[in-house]
Amino acid sequence: MSSVSDRLPTFPWDKLEPYKKTASAHPGGIVDLSVGTPVDPVPELIQKALVDAADSPGYPTVWGTPALRDAITGWVERRLGARDVTHRHVLPVVGSKELVAWLPTQLGLGPGDKVAFPRLAYPTYEVGARLARAEYEAYEDPTELDPAGLKLLWLNSPSNPTGRVLSKADLTRIVAWAREHGVLVVSDECYLELGWEADPVSVLHPDVNGGSYDGLVAVHSLSKRSNLAGYRAAFLAGDPAVLGSLLEIRKHGGMMTPAPTQAAVVAALGDDEHVRVQRERYAARRTALREALLGAGFRIEHSEASLYLWATRDESCWTTVAHLADRGILVAPGDFYGPAGAHFVRVALTATDDRVDAAVERLKA
Repeated sequence: MSSVSDRLPTFPWDKLEPYKKTASAHPGGIVDLSVGTPVDPVPELIQKALVDAADSPGYPTVWGTPALRDAITGWVERRLGARDVTHRHVLPVVGSKELVAWLPTQLGLGPGDKVAFPRLAYPTYEVGARLARAEYEAYEDPTELDPAGLKLLWLNSPSNPTGRVLSKADLTRIVAWAREHGVLVVSDECYLELGWEADPVSVLHPDVNGGSYDGLVAVHSLSKRSNLAGYRAAFLAGDPAVLGSLLEIRKHGGMMTPAPTQAAVVAALGDDEHVRVQRERYAARRTALREALLGAGFRIEHSEASLYLWATRDESCWTTVAHLADRGILVAPGDFYGPAGAHFVRVALTATDDRVDAAVERLKA
């Protein structure tokens, strides 16, 4: 019998190791713009909330504390424009990646069921389908998919890796199509706070869903907006029928956000100032890297939101990766995100100001 790991592709980041060694050998050290892991400090008010909750000897609950659910519902209404959001409409998760990887399995999908995701997409959407032994398909426009057997439709706006933002009109059209065909829509909105040349909209907005959350779930994370990647803090919001079933399954599986992290999330969602400060940091880094890449002969497509620049020199992405590694800059090859990315690289904004300045100087050489 084959093991579960046999269903999975090679872990993509392992392929980047030789280029990481090359970049690390640069006299000025590596500038790592590949994975996109936050590097700035966790805001003090969030650290304080975590420390204050450190004496948490008992088991936390999967559904989270009432204070956490209040914080999530309040933020969803205030920031996303959603209406009439109750505790039944929200569910904390242990970071968004585990949710993406295990959602098809937790929804009970399997052979004969189909999962669809964008043709340029976070690889874990496909991993989740493979883990569940479900079929999967990449799309350009989801409304052109054959809905037969389609059980889970992933949206991702703003997109990782391209930074593309779906308009309110597109979201409305897609939601209507999915409802017509009985397809569950799960919208990965983890970069929604990071719109630059576009203002991303959630599927939870009433202009998109007509005031109903039926068949809709949005995924949100605090990893990027609040520098909490190390805390594993995320949540779902949307259809209470879907979330209620997931809650029961996750109770049995012991998928509990640690109590100190729950307290930290309450503090993070209640404060908008630290998000504004972090946005300004990323905006400055984005401007510097964008200008440097354009000056070095790159073309940038989309990238109107998120934490990345989707850049190309119209050559194999691995040729570009090698070219930049020789200059001590490590980026992600576009084919990590699908065959359509074969001539692009994803350049993350997640490096300190000092390292970004170094990359800018090296791109001038």
